[in-house]
Amino acid sequence: MYTVAVIGAGKIGEVLLSGLVKAGWPVDQIVATARREERAEQLRNRYGIRVLDNAEAVAAADVVAIAVKPQDAGALMAELGPQIPAGKLVISLCAGLPTGFFTKWLAEGTPVVRVMTNTPALVDEAMTAISAGPHATAHHLGIAEELFSPLGRTIRVPESQQDAVTALSGSGPAYFYFLVEAMTDAGILLGLPRQVAHDLIVQTAIGSAIMLRDSGEHPVKLREAVTSPAGTTISAIRELENHGVRAAFLAALEAARDRAKEIADQAS
Repeated sequence: MYTVAVIGAGKIGEVLLSGLVKAGWPVDQIVATARREERAEQLRNRYGIRVLDNAEAVAAADVVAIAVKPQDAGALMAELGPQIPAGKLVISLCAGLPTGFFTKWLAEGTPVVRVMTNTPALVDEAMTAISAGPHATAHHLGIAEELFSPLGRTIRVPESQQDAVTALSGSGPAYFYFLVEAMTDAGILLGLPRQVAHDLIVQTAIGSAIMLRDSGEHPVKLREAVTSPAGTTISAIRELENHGVRAAFLAALEAARDRAKEIADQAS
C-alpha cells in the first residue's frame, strides 16, 4: 500500500480519510494537514492518523491528494509545488481545476490525476470520476481507483468531460435533496404530517434508485410502467411538463458546468 497525504482535510478531504480507514488502509500510511490545531486534533482522535504540516506530509507520502478549496489552490501549490518530486502521484479533488493548473507548479514529468467525487461517499455510495492528466498512466489511474473505490463506484472519463461530471454527479446530490424537499412540502399541502411525507418520499427515492441501478431498464420504460392511461401519474407528469421542469434541469446543469469553467478561469 502507498502512504497517502490528504492536503486540506476539510469536508471532501475527510471523506477520503474516512473511506481509507474504513477500508482497512493502515493508519500509519495515512497523513493529513489542517489549518487549525483544533481541527488537526479532531482528525487525530477520530481516525488515529498523523496530522502534519504541508511540507512534512508531502515528504512522508507516495500519493499527494490536494483537497483544498479551488480559490486556495494557487497559494498552496506555490508553496508545495517545488517540494513534490516528479516520482510522486498528485491527485486533485479541487472542483473545476484542470490538471494543467497543477502541472505548472510541479516538476516536469509529475503525474497528475483529476478526481470528482460526491458527498454520498459518507455512506459508501459515491460516484467518483477519474481522469488522467499529463504524465499519468493507467497505473496511476489504478492507484486512484484503489483509493476511491471504498467510497462507492468509480468511472474513468476524459478530462474534457470533468466539468460536465461536476455539474451532473458532483453537484447532483443537492438536486435530489431539493426534489425531496419540494415533494415533502407537497405532501404537507396534501394533508400528510411532515415526517410521514418525508419517510414516503425518501423510501420511494431509494427504491427507485435501486431499480434504476439493478434492472438495467431505461428510465422511460420504468416511468411508463407506473403511468397508466388517464391515471394519477400522467396527470402529475403533464403538470411537470407544463411547468418546464425538464427544461429547467437542462438549464441548471448547463449553469453548473459553466460555473465550473469560470472557477478554472479565475484560478489560472
